[in-house]
Amino acid sequence: MDSEGSRRCISSLDADEIFENLTQEERLTVSIPVQDDGTPASCHMFSYPQFHLLSNSSSPSEVALVQCQNGWEYDNSMFISTLATQWDLVCDKRALSRLTTTIFFIGVMFGAAAFGSLSAMFGRKPMLLVSYMLGMGFGLCSTFSSSFVMFAVLRFFTGFTITGSVIISTILNVEWVSIEHRKLVGVIDSLSWTFAFMSFPLIAYFIREWRWLTVAISLPTVTAIITWWWVPESARWLIANGRVDKAHYYLHKCAVMNRKQEVTVSIKPENLAKIIVTDRGNRKYSYLDLVRTPKMRRLTLLTGITWFAVATVAYGISFNISSFGLNMYLTQFVYGAIEIPAKMSNYYLLDKFGTRVTQAGSLLFVGISLMINIFIPKDQWVGRTVVAVLGKGFAVAAFCTIVLYSSELYPTVLRQNGMGYNSFLSRLGACLAPLVLLLDSFWGHFSQTILCSVALIASVVAWQLPETRDRCLPETIEDVEGTRKNLIKDHDKQEDEEKMTTNEPNEDH
Repeated sequence: MDSEGSRRCISSLDADEIFENLTQEERLTVSIPVQDDGTPASCHMFSYPQFHLLSNSSSPSEVALVQCQNGWEYDNSMFISTLATQWDLVCDKRALSRLTTTIFFIGVMFGAAAFGSLSAMFGRKPMLLVSYMLGMGFGLCSTFSSSFVMFAVLRFFTGFTITGSVIISTILNVEWVSIEHRKLVGVIDSLSWTFAFMSFPLIAYFIREWRWLTVAISLPTVTAIITWWWVPESARWLIANGRVDKAHYYLHKCAVMNRKQEVTVSIKPENLAKIIVTDRGNRKYSYLDLVRTPKMRRLTLLTGITWFAVATVAYGISFNISSFGLNMYLTQFVYGAIEIPAKMSNYYLLDKFGTRVTQAGSLLFVGISLMINIFIPKDQWVGRTVVAVLGKGFAVAAFCTIVLYSSELYPTVLRQNGMGYNSFLSRLGACLAPLVLLLDSFWGHFSQTILCSVALIASVVAWQLPETRDRCLPETIEDVEGTRKNLIKDHDKQEDEEKMTTNEPNEDH
């Protein structure tokens, strides 16, 4: 609705009864200049009526133009109401309409950091419910906005709160699924986003008023809130925080559900207490722990760069991909459909080559696709579109992989903090992607060159990460640093000394 042809200035003669004998077309002729394509101007009108134009005289070039003085008349053939039509976010205010997306992603960015820390402190499950409730609440409240500022503020908090459900649900999947099924569950989780993306244009086709559309896409969260009651807390988080009895309850329930009754005999609270051994007791971990030790510091740097690059490139391609000449709803559907083969093939690649090769390779092919498009003439739109679609497919594969990859790299005690930190940088990349595209005003291939360079550099960075295929999840910082074995030996030695100390008085007695 913010396109130049979807609105026009309201003529100053429309409300004047003196000129009621003029037809609507004649009023537009004397009030609003004509653009090169023959349509009325969208943002300007004559400073005073040009009645001589009724006799087909050409308008002198020195006629003064002013901004639309009486508002706009919008074309409602595609949408009944949008943010742009609600608060006239057009012409000199057009940037405000696009600003809502940036504001939302800024909220997501800070929300990722906040929920990463909160879920590490208070548990995955409680904060998942908080994210569901507040995200839906702020989304519904935004439909009652009486001004753009009010809507923008509520949009920020919607992004801030709803992002918790994304990173927390991903972590719960990884921490509950066995090694051989992590890839499959990761791909299924990612495909749920794709199917939701494809269903959105269908919903928008039937609901063309922005307030009711917001309600329609917010209410499905009710289903998530209902199913939350059956979501178990992470047993790994419970053990890491000393709540072994609760962890035993969930693990026993899991074993019974999976018909592994023989395993329940060996699952005892006293055995679970020995799984994670640290010399720091029930200490609380923070984002600072991501950089306190050498290998954690290196891991944090490499994953952060990779997440930032993947998001920048993926969103840059999505924002810049050429239209297929289809209508808006069908184009949105096709963009989502492209992701299905990319994510399905990603399962095979992860199983065949592992996470590191898949991550670095997908970014490499994204960079190659962008590089090829730089040299394809812009008039060859079919070839450019095909290459762009391939690039988007590889970018989707890179995004799908990095989510699973990072959750497998970070230890349980810092996994949520690590994912929060990475998600923060990812949303920062998403916010910067539209700005990168603006550089094309200086040189037509500027944005493509930058995105290509970012993808190729990220490919090299991702190759420096360790492989996680067929490996157990790390539980502590010591697992990542490689000092866990020594720590366990010291712990066992300390236990033996305590036993000896305890037995000595009895022997003397």
